[in-house]
Parts: sequence; structure tokens; C-alpha cells
Amino acid sequence: MSNTAKKIINDPLKCADDLFDGLVFAYDGKARKVGKRSIVMNDLRPNAPALLVGGGAGHEPIYHGLVGKGMADGAAVGDIFAAPPPDIVFEATEAVNRGKGVLYLYGNYAGDVMNFDIGAELAADEGIEVKTVIISDDVASAPMSMKHNRRGVAGLVPIVKIAGAAASVVDSLDELVRIAQKACDHTRSVGVSTKPGSIPATGAPTFDLADDVIGLGMGIHGEKGIGLIPMCTADELAPKMLDLIFADDLALNAGDEIVFFVNSLGSTHMMELLILLKSAKPLLEARGLKVHQTIVDNIVTCQEMAGVSFSILKLDAELKRLWDMPCESVGYTKL
Repeated sequence: MSNTAKKIINDPLKCADDLFDGLVFAYDGKARKVGKRSIVMNDLRPNAPALLVGGGAGHEPIYHGLVGKGMADGAAVGDIFAAPPPDIVFEATEAVNRGKGVLYLYGNYAGDVMNFDIGAELAADEGIEVKTVIISDDVASAPMSMKHNRRGVAGLVPIVKIAGAAASVVDSLDELVRIAQKACDHTRSVGVSTKPGSIPATGAPTFDLADDVIGLGMGIHGEKGIGLIPMCTADELAPKMLDLIFADDLALNAGDEIVFFVNSLGSTHMMELLILLKSAKPLLEARGLKVHQTIVDNIVTCQEMAGVSFSILKLDAELKRLWDMPCESVGYTKL
């Protein structure tokens, strides 16, 4: 019996382009394809700073599914599990720019950092001001003393939501940068893996994981986390995950309001997410945390990878106001 994943696709080497074209269709005319593989909203607020996100394909609906009203203005899309090349970053930058500069907001991966930096240099040559905020919310990927090395994982969803709301109202790039960075500073995540995803071009798994263990803190491609733990119940797993966030420097205190995001990494079903939410809720309440909104969804994925991540966004008055603003996109909509 084959170990390769069965996928209903066309050319295995053209999955990124095919899914991208399908994504454009999913926006029902509200967004358009630009250049080789960028997507940009048609209705952009004039004379305003722009919010550009991006990353590799294969993790849908992020990032390119987070383009929309009250969300990102556009996205630069890479190949499967690969950073968008500089020319795609630049074509997206030109398309979203309205004369007030562009904020790049993306996850902390070496390829993305390098290519977006080159894209920013190309934009500067054309007189477009670019500033960058890098998402690094994964507490399991590096200690507090090396936060700049942390990966960007599911916390990108509330961060892009906050930045998108800000981009719809602020008038300066500096103000957009300040709020996006604040959202990053207020967000922490941790994930666990129970089964790998696969590479569409080959069907081969992205990593190996025994059936009787859970990868605690593993990244969305299978990157190393805290380590392997024995397979366990939801009631046993939830505190292990939350303790990693509670031990970090987010300074969660009794009375604080939070957004709590329970995310499936691909094939973990809603049943398991809800059971883990039930296990986590008393732990949040025991610390006196007030959940302003709960999200339970399948947004930050890696093909059919199985696993769950918890993300916490700590709100203050400014972030709460921006969070409560409506948004609409293929990947996340808030009424």
C-alpha cells in the first residue's frame, strides 16, 4: 500500500499556479490577479498606506486568503512551501501602493525575509517607501532571549486582522507599522503535530512522526519544537500547550481580555478542536483571563498535516477597537 498522499490535482508541478487561479475566482471579482502570482483587492482606499502580506503556497488559506475588506490589500504568493521571489514581491508592491508607502507583514522564515528585503530594494529604486514587520509568534521555536529567531505561525491570523483594520483607517505608514508591531508584540502561539503533511509534487510526507507520540511545539512544516511527548488526551495536552504561552513574557494577568484562536493544521477535525477548546477554557478562566472572542477554524495549514495550535492575542483598548471592526476575506471573515 502506498504511503503517498492522494490529491485531486492536475500537474503536480503547477499546484501553486492552479490553486492561485482558483483563489482569484473565489473572491468573486473583489480581487484580481496581478503579474505572475500576486493578488490585489480591486477597491482600495485612495491616498492610504498599503498592507502587503505573503508567503509560500500550500498553507491555504494563509496568507493570500487573508486579502479583503478590513484585511490585507494584497499578497505575494510563492511556490508550494517556498517564499515568493523578489519579482513577485515587487509586482505586488507596485499594485497596492497608493503613494503613502507599503507595509510588508509576513512570517519569520529565512527565504521570506531575504526575498521581501530584495523586493523592498526594488521598490525603493522606484520611489516606493517600504517598511517591514515580521511575525514571530511561536514561543516553542526559540527562547525569550532570542525572540527574533522565532517562527511566524497561526498568530498571523489575528495579527493580519488587526493590521488590516488599521490599514483601513490610518493615514500614515508609520502609524500602520506601529499598530502591526503592537499586534505582534501582543500575540503568542504554540502548536502540536500528530501527523505530517505532504509535498504535492511527490506525495511524500514533509517529516516523520511515530504514531504513539505528539510533536510538542513543532512548526507548520515539521520544524523542531520543544520535543516529542507520548500521545495523550485533550485534558492532558491543553495545559502543556498553554503553559508554554503562560511562561512567556506576554504578561497575562487576571482581568486581561484576549482573543483565543484554536487552529487546525490541516486534517484535524472540528471535533478535536472543540474538545481541546473545552479542555483549555477552564485553564484560561483559572488565570482570570476574559475571552473576548474565540476562533475555532482551519486557517493556518500544511496540506493534510494533523495537529492543533493555540494562539492568544492580548487586547488593550486600541487593539480591541480594531479587532471589533468587521472584515471579509476568503480565509477569515468577521461580521
